[in-house]
Amino acid sequence: MAKYGQGGDDEGDIERSSRKPNPIDAHVGTRVRLRRMLLGMSQEKLGEHLGLTFQQVQKYEKGVNRIGASRLFDLARVLGVPVQFFYDQAPADAVDAGPAPGFAEQPTESYVLEFLSTREGLELNKAFVKIADSKVRRSVVDLVRSLGGEEDYG
Repeated sequence: MAKYGQGGDDEGDIERSSRKPNPIDAHVGTRVRLRRMLLGMSQEKLGEHLGLTFQQVQKYEKGVNRIGASRLFDLARVLGVPVQFFYDQAPADAVDAGPAPGFAEQPTESYVLEFLSTREGLELNKAFVKIADSKVRRSVVDLVRSLGGEEDYG
């Protein structure tokens, strides 16, 4: 048994260190990145608000380092969101459960969230919402669909 301050918080720590991040940690990190980018805040600036280096923020955003409860609370305060924001749309498979009834589309939502967390996704979204003319917006959607090889849904 590990003494306080030694070891991890569960028996999977050794196993996890050689594998990819825990899905919940990765999801929370993705949500931190999404909110930070929506605010136009750099990793360095977020780190300054939290007393961290940008490298630490980067590790949180990638899910490499788990975000503790008090740090998550501070992140929510700095980013202007409730703590629950970081868990919204968490993938069902992250908790070893199938999709809840009526939520079979969840993988698509996850894909959209991942895209919106990229620089291109964020820039595209910001530019798109600035288009006032609905016919022009429709044309942009049709153009992107045709470039992506997708048929028009009407």
